[in-house]
Amino acid sequence: MKTRIEEVDALRGVMLVWMTCTHLPTVLSIYVNQPIGFFAATEGFIFLSALFTGRISARLVEREGNRAMCRNVWMRAARLYGYQLLLLAFAFVIEAPIAARGNRPAVHNLLDYYFTVGHSRAFIDAALMIYRPPLLDILPIYIIFLAFTPFAVLLGIRFGWKYAFAGGFALWLFAQFGLKTIVYNWLTHLFGLQIPLNEMGAFDLWAWQLWWLVGLWLGVRWARDDLHLDQWARKMTVVIPAAAIAVLFLALRYMQMGTGLDLGKFAPLLDKWDFGVGRMIDFTAVAVLAIRFRAVLRPLAIRPLVMLGQCSLPVFCVHLLCVFFALTVMGNNAMLTGWPALALIVISLCALLLTASVASKRRVKAGASHLARLNVQAPPA
Repeated sequence: MKTRIEEVDALRGVMLVWMTCTHLPTVLSIYVNQPIGFFAATEGFIFLSALFTGRISARLVEREGNRAMCRNVWMRAARLYGYQLLLLAFAFVIEAPIAARGNRPAVHNLLDYYFTVGHSRAFIDAALMIYRPPLLDILPIYIIFLAFTPFAVLLGIRFGWKYAFAGGFALWLFAQFGLKTIVYNWLTHLFGLQIPLNEMGAFDLWAWQLWWLVGLWLGVRWARDDLHLDQWARKMTVVIPAAAIAVLFLALRYMQMGTGLDLGKFAPLLDKWDFGVGRMIDFTAVAVLAIRFRAVLRPLAIRPLVMLGQCSLPVFCVHLLCVFFALTVMGNNAMLTGWPALALIVISLCALLLTASVASKRRVKAGASHLARLNVQAPPA
């Protein structure tokens, strides 16, 4: 039985390319920043990562038990933590001395707290995932979500997902009314926390956990062949409202970009960092249309995108290195344009593909070694 759907892997590859082009300081970033509504590649990347994590976790529970699932997820979190430490070392050991010369303001701005408190304090706070510099603030959230994933999956499997969702929704709702600030003030009072709130990452952990939870739930159902999204997305009572919602948000997005439309009191509903409800609705509507017209989109699942999606974690880390490199070479410029911008985009995408190619070969070798060990350990027929 086919264990992977290449279109989903390719979609995750698209998210990585999209994220890279958005983060690179070129004129292209203006056009690829939320081009199809009020959601970005971040929503897609987090959701798809949770989807695969839920699917893998449910299968491990079924085949090898709870302990094997917990061990697998926590080992993955530990590996990601290692990636995060390497990225921090790159930022602090290589990028910081370059930024300290004063002619790389973009890099200097990313490391303000580092220059304020010094390298030892900054690295300790960052290693504890309390200090989360810009660009390096997504992986810590991912690691934290993975660390709590076994509890959510086991709770959902054993007692039903209504309890997990009740807690997740409550945290998300409180986050819309300032839970992050309340927790920060409490920690500051209790432990004397001295890190500025803005240096603890732009993404609100308390809000984004609900999106991860939704992905886990769908992944578990996918593992049990209980998803049936294709059938659901074919219903006209679903497709027509989804199309209307997607068009409405798309028009609103381009009105905002073209005329500077002020959303006023409705702006929090579309806030990226606090993950407003409008973003969830918009993403879901577009996802319904993508599932409904999957046959039309299937030819876009080309091998390079599939490979990027299958090796998403090392590719994601390399994309961050490419962005740091770009911010370094741009010097005092506000943005790269012309041939330098084109060269930067091409070099970065080639670096992603090279990383995916190397990681893919290692995955194949690791899989072959695992099968060989199983064959050796299997008792004779």
